[in-house]
Amino acid sequence: MRTDVIMEPGVVLADAGLFVRLRKLGVRHLISGDQTGGRLAVVEFPLPPHSMGAPVHTHSREDEITYVAEGTVGMQIGDKVYEAGPGVTARMPRDVPHAFWNASDTPARLSVIITPAGFEGYFQEMAEALVAGDGGQPDQKRVRAIQERYGLLMDNDSIPVLVKRYGLIP
Repeated sequence: MRTDVIMEPGVVLADAGLFVRLRKLGVRHLISGDQTGGRLAVVEFPLPPHSMGAPVHTHSREDEITYVAEGTVGMQIGDKVYEAGPGVTARMPRDVPHAFWNASDTPARLSVIITPAGFEGYFQEMAEALVAGDGGQPDQKRVRAIQERYGLLMDNDSIPVLVKRYGLIP
């Protein structure tokens, strides 16, 4: 990725950007690392009611800053759990396990700054892996390879715990 790129001024329209789906979690790419010289990327997560955004996971290479634009989401950051409504900003530094979900009856929407950039590619690769599965089940070997390539440690054992605790629809 080129680090000498100067970000061009401009705006991103509300429905612009590549959109992919990771099961119930939508991911809209707003600003890519290619546009910022690798400094950062910005994605948006529309999340329906009673849905898991992401189970407990840990990034080894990037930090995330999440802004709740709409709705109310639950967040676990390290050992602490928060309920975050519109206007709340959360910091998830690399190497700190975190998760998020929407336990409410209304949709939520989050904007996430990823720094440095690069991890935004994970969403497109994972979306392709999830739909390419045999009989509706993704190839777990492929899923793990993608997670390893992006330095992501996923705690799949947290899924049933979060689903039960917050009344999420699996």
